[in-house]
Amino acid sequence: MAGHSHWANIAHKKGRNDAKRGKLFGKLSRAIIVAAQNGGGDPAMNLPLRYAIDKARKASMPNDNIDRAIKKGCGESDGEQYVSLVYEGYGPEGVAILCEALTENRNRTGGDVRNLFEKHGGNLGTTGCVSYMFQRKGLFAIAPGNTTEEQIFDLALENGAEDVKEIEGGFQITCDPDDFDQLNTALEEAGIETEISEVTQIADTEVELDEAAARKVTKLIDALEDNDDVQNVIGNFRIPDDVQTVLNEDS
Repeated sequence: MAGHSHWANIAHKKGRNDAKRGKLFGKLSRAIIVAAQNGGGDPAMNLPLRYAIDKARKASMPNDNIDRAIKKGCGESDGEQYVSLVYEGYGPEGVAILCEALTENRNRTGGDVRNLFEKHGGNLGTTGCVSYMFQRKGLFAIAPGNTTEEQIFDLALENGAEDVKEIEGGFQITCDPDDFDQLNTALEEAGIETEISEVTQIADTEVELDEAAARKVTKLIDALEDNDDVQNVIGNFRIPDDVQTVLNEDS
């Protein structure tokens, strides 16, 4: 759930993913299949495939699952042909939402996403209705204690970072997508473990949500993320730490 950067929110999503590991592996497999379909099965020659594999390994997905997904993508075994789609709309409180999906059935996924928006007080819009509020960026999140301020600032800025923020003792780094691989490699070689390392959409500005609004918005986000076809949900909102703590206690 991109759209807010604090560690309480990151921990919340990681906890949800751990609790639904089987579904998470299915989503990661789809990402690997599509990357292999589009660029071949060699991660050294296919960066999207490499990133998809790295993300799967961070989630402790077994190597056998990864290998099967690559083979499906390369047509070595029977498998569906997935397409990548982005749905745009507004959630409760007017929050802008991008919903990235991989599906073999556009009509099914489109209907499901529309119904989820409507059920949770939002509405699905047309292409371009909210995407202008976001920019595609490389994003890294480094947990507290994994590096020092001096080390991370020097390394990040020398390897293409556009912005480095210290957040609750950890760090958030953004970069141009073209510089993602260089920065990712530099962090790996320095032995700095990342909680998040991906190319995603980041909102230009964020709406801060109070507890009531956060409950409404997160119900929609959770419902979308529970859909098998949905890979990622991004919103232009931020949940303050004290509010996120309350939500975590209720979950």
